[in-house]
Amino acid sequence: MDDQRYLYISDYKKHEIRRYQIGDKNGTIVAGGNGRGAGLNQLNEPYYIFADQQQTVYVSDYKNYRVMKWNKGAKEGIVVAGGQGYGNALTQLYCPYGLFVDTLGTIYVADSCNQRVMRWPKGAKQGTVIVDGNGKGEGANQFNGPV
Repeated sequence: MDDQRYLYISDYKKHEIRRYQIGDKNGTIVAGGNGRGAGLNQLNEPYYIFADQQQTVYVSDYKNYRVMKWNKGAKEGIVVAGGQGYGNALTQLYCPYGLFVDTLGTIYVADSCNQRVMRWPKGAKQGTVIVDGNGKGEGANQFNGPV
């Protein structure tokens, strides 16, 4: 829910994000809604979302291995993290899940299949690993699917 009391819902099977006001029955599509795909106006299993004070919506686009930013009223999103196919390079994500965006526009994302958490400063072409799970495992210094 954002500061204006809008509720944002990710429908990963419909590949869209909707925004609802209190009492709203249908909501408004604010990201995706053009079927599953990799176009800038599409999503492929969007899981986690973050909405800022300007009603900009950030989406972890799970099967496109990217984080998308959708400005209020936009018909297309902007790739702000990943988007270079799946992998473990600093320009890539593999199963992005939970995300947070700070007031400077820095994106923090759980890169689940890579067992790490990454930080992408605003405008960056690559991220940095801020918490490295040291591979998948049960050890105190390892992750096993961070979300």
